[in-house]
Amino acid sequence: MNEYSDMQLIDNIVSKYEGERGTLIPILQEVQQVNGYLSRDVMKYIAQKTGKSASIIYGIVTFYTQFRLQPIGKNIIRICNGTACHVSNAIGIIHSILDYLGVKEGETTKDGKFTVEIVACLGCCSLAPVIMINEKTYGRLTPDKIKKILAEY
Repeated sequence: MNEYSDMQLIDNIVSKYEGERGTLIPILQEVQQVNGYLSRDVMKYIAQKTGKSASIIYGIVTFYTQFRLQPIGKNIIRICNGTACHVSNAIGIIHSILDYLGVKEGETTKDGKFTVEIVACLGCCSLAPVIMINEKTYGRLTPDKIKKILAEY
């Protein structure tokens, strides 16, 4: 999207909530859905449109883990590090993925293909260790299986 259409979309989102209280987080959530993250320029624009200070917007965005300050990859890899996965070598899976992709936790690959997140639980304990790529779950993993799985993408 070009800057004009982004700002027009923000105007539309903000106007939906006009006159209502407690709408800043829903506004930020909706705006983030468009591009996958909230840039500094977008946060400043939201501050102008809502009458809130840019520091309040930034404070909210950096406090809640649901908000992103950087673009995300086409594919989101969520690696479970909950109890069942942790005791089933989640650390080996984490290292295998991070090493293979050449990124750190929370980063996106240079080609924009993958973003890696380590999460507390994916709710698939019987499949431990487990990862999700987008909405697809992969379980009973070993570090050796990771390359084959990532090559599918």
